[in-house]
Amino acid sequence: MINSLIIALQFLTVIPIKVNKVSEKSMANSLAWFPLVGLSLGLLLAVVNFILYQLNIPDFMGSVILVVMLAGITGAMHLDGLADTFDSIFHPAGKEERLRIMRDPHIGAMGVVSMASVLMLKVSILAGLSQFIKPMALILMCVLSRWSAVLVMFKFPYAREEGKIKAFTQNINFKVFSLATILALFLVLFIWQAQGLLLFATVGILSFLFSKFAQKKIGGITGDILGALLELNEVLVLLGCLLINNIWR
Repeated sequence: MINSLIIALQFLTVIPIKVNKVSEKSMANSLAWFPLVGLSLGLLLAVVNFILYQLNIPDFMGSVILVVMLAGITGAMHLDGLADTFDSIFHPAGKEERLRIMRDPHIGAMGVVSMASVLMLKVSILAGLSQFIKPMALILMCVLSRWSAVLVMFKFPYAREEGKIKAFTQNINFKVFSLATILALFLVLFIWQAQGLLLFATVGILSFLFSKFAQKKIGGITGDILGALLELNEVLVLLGCLLINNIWR
């Protein structure tokens, strides 16, 4: 259990924690703890948000700090995956060329626009949330986006012949997926009851549709697709929290 949790932390963050032995089975088992890692990230952001509020930091500046902090903890690797994904899947080329573009270290116009758009949306939505709803939104954002990665790794094949994600997609089983889903579902229900359940369902449906679109374009998912999915779902959850809070009063 501890070994799998450390692997999950290694995969999703840049926290310097070492694990002595990594097998394909332990890598797959680590997926069950993705929502827990998301919870840890969300709680950390919520604590920082509380400190910023107590220091009377303006909402916009505080939101920028939170977004930059999350990018730093994750090594900006999900943002990198977002840029690579949008450069690739919207390119008028075949599957193999899109996969090649996805591994190109240079960022194209679509990649730049996608990163800028996601960052601006996160900051603007967070700045528009009240201090009552913002901590919940930060936690739900991190939990549900990490769970979505488990969902698509369980449902969709890996697009390449080899790569670090292949060990996850080939060895994940229904038990691991169920544990991750139960954990995520428990957390969202505990945090925001019916509203959380609505966000859970929305993230699940849109994650499936996005991955289906990626499968059509490149034949499956990749690490970059997962990074893009996490970033897009973070925006989706924040936007959902804003809309639900405005409507569900």
